[in-house]
Amino acid sequence: MNRDQFWLTDEQFAKLRPHLPTDTRGKPRVDDRRVISGIIHVIKSGGRWVDAPSVYGPRKTLYNRFQRWAAKGIWSSIFHALANAGGPPAQLLIDSSAVRAHRSAAGGKKGELNQAIGRSRGGRTTKIHALTDELCRPVAFLLTGGHVADCKAGEVLIQRMPSTSLLNADKGYDSDAIRRQVKERGAFANIPPKANRKWKNCFSPYLYRDRNAIERMFCRLKDFRRIATRYDRLATNFLAAICIAATVSYWL
Repeated sequence: MNRDQFWLTDEQFAKLRPHLPTDTRGKPRVDDRRVISGIIHVIKSGGRWVDAPSVYGPRKTLYNRFQRWAAKGIWSSIFHALANAGGPPAQLLIDSSAVRAHRSAAGGKKGELNQAIGRSRGGRTTKIHALTDELCRPVAFLLTGGHVADCKAGEVLIQRMPSTSLLNADKGYDSDAIRRQVKERGAFANIPPKANRKWKNCFSPYLYRDRNAIERMFCRLKDFRRIATRYDRLATNFLAAICIAATVSYWL
């Protein structure tokens, strides 16, 4: 087997198989393991779909399977099913990371704002907002334009937060709305207060030292070159690629 090509192992595919869709119509799907391995190879290598190695089968089959399942939310469903299988985490971490949108990502339907692309100091960028556990494993994602403030996106992402007792976040999430929202969900928000706060909320530097786990998670995701740079026009496709990379990196 070529070391430059990605292939799902027997153990990885055994974990993935129960979550694959079974309501197929017409002709049976071609080898799932081969096609999904080819999709992961493209996302990891950062190449164009047309340049995928022929060992994975027709390039059009790879792209059509990726896009069709992305539109149906299947890749996201697989990620969430595997991420939730282990039960609620002891603590969660929240943060975001910006990625540059390549020129090929332009031209998405209904404009850039609807496709989670915004203009910031880095040019046309997308922000990946994430929740992870203390072992770096992601449990939820949200995409916004690069200009969107962390605290605004955090209010939306926290609505998807599984049950936990502690949420670690940096100063960008220090808002009354987020602290109230986390408290209502039965967790403690361990967030360093901003310098201009008149009332300094309770903060534990000891608990905060684990927050680097989410930074390491983003670094590992960006080893997949189609995550480090956004080439997809549609936000649903880019989110699907992120879910695939997270599933392979942490949940298989």
